[in-house]
Amino acid sequence: MKKNIFLLICLILLSLPVLTLTAQNRRMDMADYEKRKKEFVLKEAGLSKEEADRYFPLTNELTKKKFELHRRHREKVERIKENSNISEAEYRKMLEEDVDMKMKEAALEKEYSGKFEKVLAPEKLYRAQQAEKRFIQNEVTRFRSNRDNNRNR
Repeated sequence: MKKNIFLLICLILLSLPVLTLTAQNRRMDMADYEKRKKEFVLKEAGLSKEEADRYFPLTNELTKKKFELHRRHREKVERIKENSNISEAEYRKMLEEDVDMKMKEAALEKEYSGKFEKVLAPEKLYRAQQAEKRFIQNEVTRFRSNRDNNRNR
């Protein structure tokens, strides 16, 4: 259970850069990204249509909640950083905000771990989460490669 929570936290943290990246002032095509992710996870985890119909809405819901949590956190930190003379107290506040955000994220993980266990058997859940993690890692690698290729032109 703790391992699943840890893996899910890692998965979400890895997905955040992919969700927020832009390439040459263009936004990533999220519909295409989600479609490719779903196809990859379906194949790699061996999910049936029924399993996929239960898993993807739940994982998308969790991802949206975490994305919103991180967005609000970034906004708070950016407001503090806008001040060019950041005080010791403001640095402390940023550190506290980091911890608070991580605790809220862990609470979401805990809440959703029970929900996930109701929609997929443990083995399928593990496979789906690992597949999602691999997909995100592949996307980050692909993005970085494209970015580096564009720089060299």
